[in-house]
Amino acid sequence: MVPGVICLILTVMTMILGSVSLVKEQEQGTMEQLIVTPIKGWELILGKILPFVVIGYVDIIIILLVGCFWFKVPIMGSIPLLLGLSGLFLLNTLGLGLFISTISRTQQQAMMTAFFFMMPFVLLSGFIFPIANMPEFIQYLTYLVPLRYFLVIIRGICLKGVGLSVLLPEVIPLVLLGLGIFALSVARFHKKLE
Repeated sequence: MVPGVICLILTVMTMILGSVSLVKEQEQGTMEQLIVTPIKGWELILGKILPFVVIGYVDIIIILLVGCFWFKVPIMGSIPLLLGLSGLFLLNTLGLGLFISTISRTQQQAMMTAFFFMMPFVLLSGFIFPIANMPEFIQYLTYLVPLRYFLVIIRGICLKGVGLSVLLPEVIPLVLLGLGIFALSVARFHKKLE
């Protein structure tokens, strides 16, 4: 449960924070000021997303410390590997949050849309119900859920001490999904700037 809690907290925190990041600028009327600055669109997105990456890593470290010292769950694998692969998961959740931010008009709408995505993520990830027990059609849908791959990664590193060579079948889809989601978000944001 402790490694799974890291996944859930990262999903909730980063997706909600990412989803309200650009909408907040629109609601406050400061988006126009950001658009006329000489920075490029990707630089603006990077500036909006980096603080949430830092918050995500702080969350990971706090939960790992609580898990180790309070619940006595040892970390069997490499902590640098865990932190590095957590960055891939953050790419997915923040990319999805950014996409939600580009399609939303208000912060409330962005938060509701983020919750709309989060609930299927949690249910289809294998955290609550084993994927093998789901109907076959639903099992195929789980391949589109980044949380599915990150749960296997984090449980493998924390509980089994496995390395990157064992986790590669989970890392590759996580990278592909993350790059696809983030590229779609950046492309959608450019359309709004034009």
